Amino acid sequence: MISRLSPPSMGRWSARRPWRAIGAWLAFVVLAVGMLALTGSKQLQSGTTGEAARAETMLRQHQARPSQSEFAYLHSDTLSTDDKPFGAAIAKVRAGMRAALGSTVTTTISANGHSALVSAPVGRGFSTESLRAAVAKAGNPQITAVLDDNSTDGGNNDLKRAERLSLPVTLLVLLIAFGALVAALVPVLLGATAVIAAFGLLGPISQVFPLDSSVKTVVLLIGMAVGVDYALFYVIRSREERARGQASHDALERTARTSGHTVIVAGTTVAIAMGGQFMIGTDIFNGIASGTIAVIACAVAGSVTVLPAVLELLGPRIDRGRIPFLPHLGSGADSRFWPAVVDRVLRRPLLWLLASVGLLVALAIPAVGLHVSEPSSNEIAPRVSTSLQTMITADFPGTSSPAIVVFAWPGGGRTQAERAARRLESLAAGRGVAHPPFRTRLTSDGRAGTLELPLAGLGDDAANKHALTVLRTELIPRTLGLVPGVKTAVTGDAARDADFTAQMQNGLPYVIAFVLVLAFVILLVTFRSLVVPIKAIVLNLLSVAASYGVLVLVFQHHWAESMLGFRSTGSIISWLPVFLFVVLFGLSMDYHVFILSRVREGIESGMSNDQALRHGITRTAGVVTSAALVMFGVFSLFGTASSLDLKQAGVGLAVAVLLDATIVRAVLLPASMKLLGDRNWYLPRCLGWLPGTKHEPTVPIEGSAQRQVPRQAPLQTPAATAR
Repeated sequence: MISRLSPPSMGRWSARRPWRAIGAWLAFVVLAVGMLALTGSKQLQSGTTGEAARAETMLRQHQARPSQSEFAYLHSDTLSTDDKPFGAAIAKVRAGMRAALGSTVTTTISANGHSALVSAPVGRGFSTESLRAAVAKAGNPQITAVLDDNSTDGGNNDLKRAERLSLPVTLLVLLIAFGALVAALVPVLLGATAVIAAFGLLGPISQVFPLDSSVKTVVLLIGMAVGVDYALFYVIRSREERARGQASHDALERTARTSGHTVIVAGTTVAIAMGGQFMIGTDIFNGIASGTIAVIACAVAGSVTVLPAVLELLGPRIDRGRIPFLPHLGSGADSRFWPAVVDRVLRRPLLWLLASVGLLVALAIPAVGLHVSEPSSNEIAPRVSTSLQTMITADFPGTSSPAIVVFAWPGGGRTQAERAARRLESLAAGRGVAHPPFRTRLTSDGRAGTLELPLAGLGDDAANKHALTVLRTELIPRTLGLVPGVKTAVTGDAARDADFTAQMQNGLPYVIAFVLVLAFVILLVTFRSLVVPIKAIVLNLLSVAASYGVLVLVFQHHWAESMLGFRSTGSIISWLPVFLFVVLFGLSMDYHVFILSRVREGIESGMSNDQALRHGITRTAGVVTSAALVMFGVFSLFGTASSLDLKQAGVGLAVAVLLDATIVRAVLLPASMKLLGDRNWYLPRCLGWLPGTKHEPTVPIEGSAQRQVPRQAPLQTPAATAR
């Protein structure tokens, strides 16, 4: 049964019955979309964890929800709120907020008389553009006017723009790589159909793991990345085999035996990396993990089934639609750049090894100071400078994001609970952990209440975290905690941030262990070498660490603020390190498997280690670079987003992919393999029982020296080891 379902057999069946294969694939895509229509999509209501999640549950149970307000902050160093220009600016903002929100508008003047806070509760749907226009009308060279932007309109616009441009960017890069329209369209179509099928599968998946709104974007990114990667592996290898003189059908069969096997191994490794997100134990990461695994499975399935059928039908016509003056990637045999790079590296491997490791370590050093947090929890102007946020909080301490204490009492306990809540207000103000005004609300069922305490500090700074800790561990136990039968929990921006960060920090070691152990096992079995998986893990960790360091330099140390159009908050979005680790480790392993498979083919055919290295890397460097450029282009779209979390994710992914495809794969990998020599393929005799994976020997390169590998030499083929 296994042999019947192997990549060569599936590819052979697809190539022999191309129209059936294409029809089956399209039927699968339609069926997947139909499943979405049948089941619908279940959205994640809240991604909170820990105590904050319990508080959110209590709020839903008692049908309570703290009110939301919109704020506008006006300040002048020279004018007082009593001055006519300042008063006119306040009036314009008040009128605009009243028209947009249809609510009672409140104006608060700071103690020094140089600042005003205009606020209104959100009572209906509204357009943030109208509020921004109202604030813009209040513009005055002597007055700073800022509107808070709690809506997600900006983030949604960023996502839509990136999704809209991802296909054109991908096609453009592939056109440059192939120089032919038809060849460029094939990987795009495979990636697009894999993503469409995965979107359909998200319907039934969401019934088990409710999905956050970001899951579709992540599925699109990962689906296009791996779909294009795997199609590139296939297309380039089939063109290479045809260039050797094989007929189109024979070239496809050999491609299925080589690249088809590589796609299966690479896809499995990427899926395992994505599965590591389950170890975090949060609803958000569970949804992302299940969605990305689904799209990877679709991309792999399409690559080993429908792709050979399409290539069989196209044959030599895949090179049609050539565009003049664009470079042609070809098989890699006509490339001069990468062979020159590899030759230089192999001549002085130790020098290049030390230089590349030194560069990556230098980039990784700033990661030691990596600081994570949620986006600023200050309710006013999350995109303004930290100094201005500090000024706002100083003028109006009550604008800091409140900790929301939810408390529910048993029958007859309302009086005691209300008294304890008032006592909590007094202690919080006395200890300086919260600033008035405090707001207490009772639920409509009369069995619970909420107390909003604006915390001391700014955003996620030490004072804010300390205030939350004191509130949870000292003040609540001394007040509400003493009321018999009362249940309490604290939520709010600071609480959600603290609980989410703690959950990730607790789960991160398990994520790393899960991904590394399973990736090690897969590579050990695939290449029957103890050294290959260890070296792959080390190189990938170096690549990930370097990307973390670049993130810290750019977003914590204020580098490139003017170029990328943002203001540093001094921290990295809390979910990003885990997400970057699994994505980058998976994609890096993708490249590693692809390159080493070609190197191993050379070894199996009797090439020396150096010959196999040069052959494998020069034949794959162009493909890896093209795939990396596709991902770099797509990820860079998110680097231009106005939302800081999307910008950080885009920059981190784009930089890491570029570093990995150039410095790591083209320099560090050949240098390390050159120094290790035949020890690259060392497998202890005690592991000789491991199942082996057959690598197709490559067609000998004309003029290259061949050698027979002794059975007892350190380099052992799978067959020799099995004996």
